[in-house]
Amino acid sequence: MYKKNKQKLFENIVYGRNSVLELLKAGKRTVNKLIVAKTARGTTISEIINLAKQKCIAVHTTPPEKLDKFSENSQGIAAEVSPIEYTKLTDLIAKAKQFPKSLLVILDGIEDPHNLGAIIRNCVAFGANGVIIPKWRAVGVNETVSKASAGAIEHISISKVANVNQTINLLKKNNFWIAGVENGGQLLEVVNLIFPLAVIIGSESYGIHSLTKKNCDFLISIPQVNTISSLNASCASAVVLYEAAKKRR
Repeated sequence: MYKKNKQKLFENIVYGRNSVLELLKAGKRTVNKLIVAKTARGTTISEIINLAKQKCIAVHTTPPEKLDKFSENSQGIAAEVSPIEYTKLTDLIAKAKQFPKSLLVILDGIEDPHNLGAIIRNCVAFGANGVIIPKWRAVGVNETVSKASAGAIEHISISKVANVNQTINLLKKNNFWIAGVENGGQLLEVVNLIFPLAVIIGSESYGIHSLTKKNCDFLISIPQVNTISSLNASCASAVVLYEAAKKRR
């Protein structure tokens, strides 16, 4: 039983130099061991190995081709790690409310793990206080998300919820304004974004669901000069979060 539980605890693999480095720096998850390709070299690899030794984490070297089972782009390193722990929604809201200009990001059905990772990276870069993702019909945090986020998942609270619209209602009760990012809304450059805010980014295929859109307090749109219908979800999040951060300085 112990061996079975232990195996389940460490069934996740984080790969990539930045992802593993941020994993060790954050210290939020239990790392069973590091797996380093014999040919791996560089400053980041040395920093990772030194951090692992300081934390008494076993370091195993292996032929580089054995790391291919984790990823074709492992960058010569992987970590066997416990699964990420999602933050309870009530705890995430309570933590965010400690900041007078709190900012949360709700993802309404993101299905591409690369997009999710990139959005989480944007959230960390521009100072969001947390990310909320749906439990159903959306991608969760996995190894690909971790790699795409360059380790940013280790530095932000992420909550997984069963119902986005119930979450919106709870946020409103806690004095958050809800803004959906959608074409046809108020222009991003002129809208006020300095109050406690939750920004909703819709799915790659369908945007924000109709009921979710109705529950928004207002919609915001990104000015565009070309004829394309919309930006990629991760690009849109970067633009919106940058503008929000700029207005909150």
